[in-house]
Formats: sequence, C-alpha cells, structure tokens
Amino acid sequence: MDREVGTEEKLAAHQKPMLHRAFSVFLYDDSGDETMLLLQQRAIGKYHSGGLWANACCSHPAASETVLDAAVRRLREELGITGVCLKEIASFIYFHQFKENLFEFEYDHVLVGRYSGEIEVNKAEIEQVKWVTVSELQKELSFFGDTKYAPWFPMASSFVLNWLLVHAR
Repeated sequence: MDREVGTEEKLAAHQKPMLHRAFSVFLYDDSGDETMLLLQQRAIGKYHSGGLWANACCSHPAASETVLDAAVRRLREELGITGVCLKEIASFIYFHQFKENLFEFEYDHVLVGRYSGEIEVNKAEIEQVKWVTVSELQKELSFFGDTKYAPWFPMASSFVLNWLLVHAR
C-alpha cells in the first residue's frame, strides 16, 4: 500500500536508489474517429531520459501532497493545463538503472484524464508535444520499445491502453 513514510530530495532519491512515490499522467481525446493520447518529448537537458518520449506529464508529489494534487500542479507547470478531471487507474513498482549512480525505483501511480484544449509547453521541461492515435502508439511501442521512450512509459502505457479499450467513448 502506498503511503508517505518520509521525505528526500529528488536527485538524492534517484542516486541511492530509494523507492519513492511518483505519478504518470496520460491525457486522451476521444472526440474524433480514433482516440488520441498526448505525448511529450522530455527536455534534452533533463538529468535522465532527456529527449525520450513519455506520457503527458510525470513527477513526484511533494511532502504531504496527494498524488492527485501533485498531478494537477505539474500539468499546470509543464503544459499550462487546468481543469482536467484525473482518475487513477493503476499503480506499479519499477526499477531502472541509468548509470552507476542514477536510478529510478518508483511506486508509480497511473492517472488518466480527458482533454482537448490548449497547451502551453514549458520549454525547461519539454522539447515538444504531439497527439498520437492509440494504433500509432501501439505500433511504435512494438517497434521502438525502450529506445525511443522513457523507461516507465511502456509499462504505464499498457495499463492506459487496456483501460481505454473499455472506457474511451
């Protein structure tokens, strides 16, 4: 069960490695012929996964902040998006080692929300964004897997793609 047991500076938690709370937000638009998902290419200068593609937004809750409150905050900070109703659909633990002293060891909450409005990209966080159809994403994941996408993305997106089969329009 996920619960806060203490705090640590983000980079320090990624260097130890230390299991910590995280979230991955997926935004979808099912108003057209095929459901679309919003992806972001992480800023090149990020200390890990720079230049790789990922879900609309991901981060960590601050001390005493709920996962949903943190997700709402980061959507606003990274994409200028407000007013999205988010729902948690899954959670999982994953571990990835980037280099000798840099890891991700996260309890990741997977959140979804419907969105079709304006986007204001924070260039310190994101290189670019794009909307992709579910079928395009499935093809890309099977072909590119972990070479084009951030390490958590294939696992997190599998929950979302399955959820969309049942819940999208």
